Amino acid sequence: MEKKFNKVVLAYSGGLDTSIIIAWLKETYGCEVIAVSANVGQADELEGLEAKALATGASKYIELDLRKEFVEDFIFPAIKANAKYEGKYLLGTSLARPIIGKKLVEVAKAEGADAICHGCTGKGNDQVRFELAIKAFAPDMPIIAPWRVWDIKSRDDEIDYAEARKIPLKINRETNYSKDKNLWHLSHEGLDLENPANEPKYDEILELGVSPEKAPDTPTYVTITFEKGIPVALDGEKMDGVTLIEKLNKIGGANGIGIIDMVENRLVGMKSRGVYETPGGTILYQAHQDLEEITVDKYTAHFKQKVSLELADILYNGYWYSPLTEAINAFVDKTQENVNGDVKLKLYKGNIIEAGMTSPTSLYSEQTASFGEDDDYNQADSAGFINLYGLPIKMIAKAKEGSL
Repeated sequence: MEKKFNKVVLAYSGGLDTSIIIAWLKETYGCEVIAVSANVGQADELEGLEAKALATGASKYIELDLRKEFVEDFIFPAIKANAKYEGKYLLGTSLARPIIGKKLVEVAKAEGADAICHGCTGKGNDQVRFELAIKAFAPDMPIIAPWRVWDIKSRDDEIDYAEARKIPLKINRETNYSKDKNLWHLSHEGLDLENPANEPKYDEILELGVSPEKAPDTPTYVTITFEKGIPVALDGEKMDGVTLIEKLNKIGGANGIGIIDMVENRLVGMKSRGVYETPGGTILYQAHQDLEEITVDKYTAHFKQKVSLELADILYNGYWYSPLTEAINAFVDKTQENVNGDVKLKLYKGNIIEAGMTSPTSLYSEQTASFGEDDDYNQADSAGFINLYGLPIKMIAKAKEGSL
């Protein structure tokens, strides 16, 4: 016999999964369902959700505007760390799930709910990200994951379920890509993309921009200003993080920037192919990384590269709310104290080309690096340095020839 719940908070996006889950929860548990939508920058996808949720059985609809917090507490730390999963993925979905999970707990406590439900599949990463976030703030809260228990086996089955109950859907069987959209990115999975041999139908699936072939024949220049590793201005105009990313998404998308086709290693063990659109994020990562080249010393920069890989894995795997994440972010913040200045980039047909940068805290000395005369580098000193630095190699060579 199924456990009975009186009131369930549902993470509600209005997509295929959550569109049918309200009805399924009521049929299965006889419970009240509170649909909670998190605004993390998916814009028009939120339109009409309240009416739809209430019409399909929800007792209450709550929309949370999390954009500012999403940017400042999740996206900015990822930029400062240069965190990329497997060298390509800018963690668009991974960054959004922890804040949503945290807010679901806040709503559940405020509403007196006795369970939280999400629509993630049993094959994906998001189930882990949501549930670890929930456990971090409500360790004993029951979690309902329909995909792990119901009889529905495919997205076609879901559509059948919806049609039988006259639940409206925004997709059909032919355009049934699995998508996730927020301020930072848009992902595409499923259908023809499941076969890595297929070239993505970019002209059909892209929403945040165009393919490089359709980008303008003239370049676009942007200048981004950073303070302590955080982007604070675009082309000399100060603006908040949400606005800056929105503007860069439009500029980058129009120039074919930030399209990634990737087969990644999911946390649950399988490989998964997806296409990601991250135009603004790709520009910001490049600008930030460029600025670090002149503002961060060699040994800190090299060690930070190792830390960035570790943090990307941690975030991808859902461990945002952990002591290790806190410790790494504290280290990263220390490395960003001098990451200040302007970075100019040229955007052209999917390419980001460096076009100059300046910093008031730069470690680069033009006169020291010059091929001409300088005041603080004696070229004769390098002979002794090389002799000491190369001593181990010299000893190995002597041992091989028997002359030690």
